[in-house]
Amino acid sequence: MDLQNTVKEALTALYHHPEDAVRMQADRYLQDFQRTLDAWQVADNLLHDPSSNLETLIFCSQTLRSKVQRDFEELPSTAFRPLRDSLNTLLKKFHKGPPKVRTQISIAVAALAVHVPAEDWGDGGIVKWLRDEMDSHPEYIPGFLELLTVLPEEVLNYKIAARPERRRQFEKELTSQMEVALNILTACLTISELKEQVLEAFASWLRLKHGIPGSVLSSHPLVLTALSSLNSELLSEASVNVISELIHYTAAGNIDNIDGVSANMPLIQVIVPQVMNLKAQLSDSTKDEEDVKAIARLFADMGDSYVELIATGSDESMLIVHALLEVASHPEYDIASMTFNFWHSLQLNLTKRESYISYGNEACIEAERNRRLQVFRPAYESLVSLVIFRVQYPEDYQDLSYEDLKEFKQTKYAVADVLTDASSVLGGDATLKILYMKLLEAVSGHGNNEHKEWRPAEAALFCIRAISNYVSVVEAEVMPQIMALLPQLPHQPQLLQTVCLTIGAYSKWLDSASCGLSVLPSVLDILMNGMGTSEDCAAAAALAFRHICDDCRKKLCGCLEGLFHIYNRTVNGEDSFKVPAEDSLHLVEALSMVVTELPPDDATRALEALCIPVITPLQEAIALGPESLSKRPSRQLTVHIDRFAYIFRYVHHPQVVADAIQRLWPIFKAIFDLRAWDMRTMESLCRACKYAVRTSGRFMGLTIGAMLEEIQSLYRQHHQPCFLYLSSEVIKIFGSDPSCADYLKSLIEALFQHTTRLLTNIQEFTARPDIADDCFLLASRCIRYCPQLFIPSSVFPSLVDCSMIGITVQHREASNSILHFLADIFDLANSSVGERFIPIRDSVIIPRGASITRILVASLTGALPKSRVDVVSYTLLALTRSYGMQALEWAKKSVLLIPSTAVTDVERSRFLKALSDAASGGDTNGLTVPVEELSDVCRRNRSVQEIVQEALRPLELNMVNVS
Repeated sequence: MDLQNTVKEALTALYHHPEDAVRMQADRYLQDFQRTLDAWQVADNLLHDPSSNLETLIFCSQTLRSKVQRDFEELPSTAFRPLRDSLNTLLKKFHKGPPKVRTQISIAVAALAVHVPAEDWGDGGIVKWLRDEMDSHPEYIPGFLELLTVLPEEVLNYKIAARPERRRQFEKELTSQMEVALNILTACLTISELKEQVLEAFASWLRLKHGIPGSVLSSHPLVLTALSSLNSELLSEASVNVISELIHYTAAGNIDNIDGVSANMPLIQVIVPQVMNLKAQLSDSTKDEEDVKAIARLFADMGDSYVELIATGSDESMLIVHALLEVASHPEYDIASMTFNFWHSLQLNLTKRESYISYGNEACIEAERNRRLQVFRPAYESLVSLVIFRVQYPEDYQDLSYEDLKEFKQTKYAVADVLTDASSVLGGDATLKILYMKLLEAVSGHGNNEHKEWRPAEAALFCIRAISNYVSVVEAEVMPQIMALLPQLPHQPQLLQTVCLTIGAYSKWLDSASCGLSVLPSVLDILMNGMGTSEDCAAAAALAFRHICDDCRKKLCGCLEGLFHIYNRTVNGEDSFKVPAEDSLHLVEALSMVVTELPPDDATRALEALCIPVITPLQEAIALGPESLSKRPSRQLTVHIDRFAYIFRYVHHPQVVADAIQRLWPIFKAIFDLRAWDMRTMESLCRACKYAVRTSGRFMGLTIGAMLEEIQSLYRQHHQPCFLYLSSEVIKIFGSDPSCADYLKSLIEALFQHTTRLLTNIQEFTARPDIADDCFLLASRCIRYCPQLFIPSSVFPSLVDCSMIGITVQHREASNSILHFLADIFDLANSSVGERFIPIRDSVIIPRGASITRILVASLTGALPKSRVDVVSYTLLALTRSYGMQALEWAKKSVLLIPSTAVTDVERSRFLKALSDAASGGDTNGLTVPVEELSDVCRRNRSVQEIVQEALRPLELNMVNVS
């Protein structure tokens, strides 16, 4: 009683106390209370207590529901019947509400059925038990109907801490009782006020998919009731849900893997005509919008489910296509967009070769494919015309909120996807013609008025840009006219932004088309205007400039002076240009790609010209002295250093870049020395050095030695992770070069020794995940590119020990890098270079094998999040492949540590057998399900997860395994 009163007081405080601190304290208390064993009895007592208020009832019903779902194993085996009887009494008590309480009690009973096998409920399981209860107590039918509705929904409720085997069994139990359930529902149809509830329950049972053949359902009273209420004045949401589920039901393959559509044709032939009868209501202006949306949903469901039938192009299927075009033309985007997935699925079906395999030889396949494409051509042509207006800016676009603008952008992207689907069916050139006519309509008849309506033209251009990848690069009919039209369009900012992006999208056409060279000057003029109009326009123009310089680089080699004029104005940040610093990188990349096409002597001069506006501000900053340089905001340095990264990355002249980095090294060194504490500047500088190393490779000569010396020295003091990833790049390029062996060995030993001293416990891994991530990425690179330096070194065993400490770090990238590093060690025999180091590897791994295996099993079973199971299981598989029976013995001992209350012998054996099969060359996919099931079983609730982790103790590295 004291505890019941405390819970009531805490609830009163939670909902009514004026102070936040008190409410939070009450909330914490109630959450902790829900995890206790006492919560069962207290919640049950308060639900039966007539004096409990609504807040108490809701809280206690939620508590009881979550206890049954998650903590049923806390109760003794004898508790099932008293618990079921109590829940049954509560279901009767609350049969008229409150609805929230009744729903929670219903879910609790359904969850109990997931845990407890059918035989414990009596002959026929919970469904027959429920039928008997309804027969005995007809006055409580509304409450029992809700239970009947939630029962099939609990099949896929993974909040319920049931074992996978039991969950599968529960689904089979329900499927076998589907006929009984539908008989109960049919009997309830006689009570007219329950019809809606009965149909909702029917929809729920249909989600089980395989219970009853379509031929039986086609004349079933529940189906006929749902179909007849489609035509009633008040369209029933429940009947729409039923028909929607029936459509999905007919499309699902059955238990014997027979194609669902073929097997369920009698039911399809009943559903489709009834839904088709609703077509006229799509354009009925008197209809409620929610009703139209419901009807549109049924047509979209038919399209999605029967797409393979529709793709044959029969007369009947074209009726559905025309109905879906009508849905696509609806003014409300939410309704029209319901069809977008269908147009995509149909496009895939029409264009993919696999759809035509049954037609035999190539000639027949091609003939059928062409026939179908011709049949659907008019539909996709109509679709293109129907969707264009969706991407038009609204008149009040300047007043749109951030959320509305975001939604409008998503609409534009969705329409762009529809247009690419249409282009796949019609061909890009044909789609372009339709869109060009829309563009001409938009720009004609407005004269040269600057304030003419720009929105339709922008919409047409957006669509033209969206299909650029589908238009032939030698298209000569429409594209020249579009390019000639662009300079005549007004310089309204949104329109100009789209013009710039469209130019960029057709850069390959500009390079290939016969008139491309003559069009380039006017196109570059437009981009110059874009760079001076607004930030968004300038960003679009910079991106387009990059595309043009990439694809037309050979044509542009003779225009370097003009290009450098644009480049210098942008990089120097001239007022008339509005290119944001980040987008100026597009211009750096653009010029770098053109410089790549020059012969070496010209490239050297051009690279100097590229570097001058970038190096000058850095030289000026250094000239002001160390104190000034160390106080500068990072951004004032990184904006320039990032440009160097792009130059070194995109100028593909190794010797020229190597010479440049040698000249620039004193400046880079000054920044390294004075800003080594500053992570942002160091990341930027290391990125620039990484691309210099990647491009120049072995041409870097002396500079690489100086760079590595700098990194090695600074890492000891400042622990910047980026020093490790720069070293990774160096290892990749120089790892196999014998002339570099001495200083690379010195580098990796110094970096790894220092890192292992930093990462001595899991708390350090948690505090420094970036260092852990980059350290083990570097270690994996060493295994791949210089095992001869790394594996025989004294740091190799230390790093393996360090990895064992950090496997269970919660940071995803750090944990993955460690697991990949271990897998690379285990897979050493897969490379010819690594094979000779296996004895050294074994001398390190075998003494630690039992502990590594135990930590990996702990990671699978709860020490790491469920999302990491794939990476962990691959690492465990690699270990088992390398060490065979020895590793299986380690795995067996680890799994045997888990108490039988958490994992049964059958579950243990299934996991070990799958591991053994996969390790001995069997299909690795066979390991997936047993690993996932072991993982699920050990995570099924908090207390089981704690028991498992307490048994495996992954952080105790030297724990002795007990078999």
